[in-house]
Amino acid sequence: MHFGIDLGTTNSLIACWDQGQVRLIGQPPLLPSVVSHLDGSLLVGQAAKDRLVSHPDQTVAAFKRAMGTTKRFSLGPHRLTAPELSALILRDLADLAQAETGTRPRDVVISVPAYFNQVQRKAVREAALAADLTPLRLVNEPTAAALAFGLAEIETEGHILVFDLGGGTFDVSIVEVFEKVIEVRASSGDAFLGGEDFTAALADHLQAAHGLSRDTGQRAVTWAAAESLKHQLSRAPEAEIAGQGWRVTRDDFAALVAPLLQRLRLPVERALHDARLSPRDIGRVVLVGGATRMPVVRALVARLFGRLPEAGVDPDQAVALGAATQAALIARDQALDDVVMTDVTAFSLGFDVARSLNGRHFPGYFQPVIERNTTVPVSREEVFSALQPGQKQLVMKLFQGEAPMVKDNIELGEVRVDLPTRGPDCELVALRLSYDTSGLIEIDSHVLSTGARETVVVTALTGGLSEAEIAVRRASLAALKVHPMDETVNLALIARLERCYAMAREAERVGLQDLLAAFHDLLQRQNLGDIARKRDEITAELDRFEAHYVR
Repeated sequence: MHFGIDLGTTNSLIACWDQGQVRLIGQPPLLPSVVSHLDGSLLVGQAAKDRLVSHPDQTVAAFKRAMGTTKRFSLGPHRLTAPELSALILRDLADLAQAETGTRPRDVVISVPAYFNQVQRKAVREAALAADLTPLRLVNEPTAAALAFGLAEIETEGHILVFDLGGGTFDVSIVEVFEKVIEVRASSGDAFLGGEDFTAALADHLQAAHGLSRDTGQRAVTWAAAESLKHQLSRAPEAEIAGQGWRVTRDDFAALVAPLLQRLRLPVERALHDARLSPRDIGRVVLVGGATRMPVVRALVARLFGRLPEAGVDPDQAVALGAATQAALIARDQALDDVVMTDVTAFSLGFDVARSLNGRHFPGYFQPVIERNTTVPVSREEVFSALQPGQKQLVMKLFQGEAPMVKDNIELGEVRVDLPTRGPDCELVALRLSYDTSGLIEIDSHVLSTGARETVVVTALTGGLSEAEIAVRRASLAALKVHPMDETVNLALIARLERCYAMAREAERVGLQDLLAAFHDLLQRQNLGDIARKRDEITAELDRFEAHYVR
């Protein structure tokens, strides 16, 4: 039996894979992600949620948004962090699973927003360990949802876009399904945008329009009213709080949340750009997360893609079902023998470098080596130069992020390379980054003038793999440490191009030379997916060329 958990901002769920089938645990399966203090005890779930309005000072919700921060929440005598509160939710889910299945979950897959960074993911792992759970893997929420949708129609090939709007986070992933392979092409998102923000916009409007107090008690009442109005608008064009005279239409609501709808567009456009696809290339658009029930959100998706989105799997349940399926894939369950699932890096990985301009050096710039949305596992190599001749050591700090300056990204580790001090030239060092699905990173350094080599292992993203597990992961990564320029299949294609060039004449030679140059450029960029697609394209072109000459 394999377990997967959707640790959500608003609700959390646990699912299991048992005897070739995936199912949710609990009736109802949704456990509100809320904790409350009562008479010296901490309540979790629905009992805590019931106290949100009556005892707002003793109840906390939406604490997932504080993952990776030092913020503490006061509950009676307790001052708890977001991981500590999340551990209470996880422990409750584990208790629920044990009561229903008779098996206590230990090794689990937990979903996280695709745009959670290293610090936030570490906080989730801390929560799991505090709940006596071992997080086998943190799977991106839209990836898990894509797995749930993809397996439902595994024989149907094409691109699926997963639009995942939960209570506190927004993610979008583009997935390609082919020959029982579910490949994530791109992920994007906003870790601070969700259904809670839509509720907040409506609550702020009610307070301003009706002159309501902003004290904690009144804010809790207003928030509950806004939640009720929002849910009513999912079923009717107009909503009202009886006895209060608080009324809002769908058009009113759409105007209030227009800035939030605009924020939803950007990650969608970024994911399409990174996947090199247009909206018309997307075969299916599926909705995940309770907040996608809002008509304004569904209308936005319909406008973006020119068709109505799907919601075949319950949007609240898809992530948990996919997380449990991922757990079964990791365990190599026989029922999933023919299914392969790939994922991508949510953020770029690279080094702290200095830029040179007019003879001056300006430090603190970010130089990506592995770009965001690269399929993992992956290995990439770049050559870096010392700043000056005679430099004794090159210190390269590793960062995760998308900002141009390293101060705005997250530091993961560093490598120190000793350099020979002889010679008039600046030393060149090849640095290879290798990254696998567990988050394990290897940095291989190679001083080009002396051949000296060294490897540094960075475990900041792994969540505490054992030494034995790290050894297995490193052995798997070793097979990737070949530059695409040196791979046999690519060398063979280059040789074939050169042979055809020798046979060709005039304009045909120009075309073949262009193909060769384009292929060399892709090999230097080291994007294996692009290389494979270009290789197929060139092979088809050479087949046509050789067929013509054979005649």
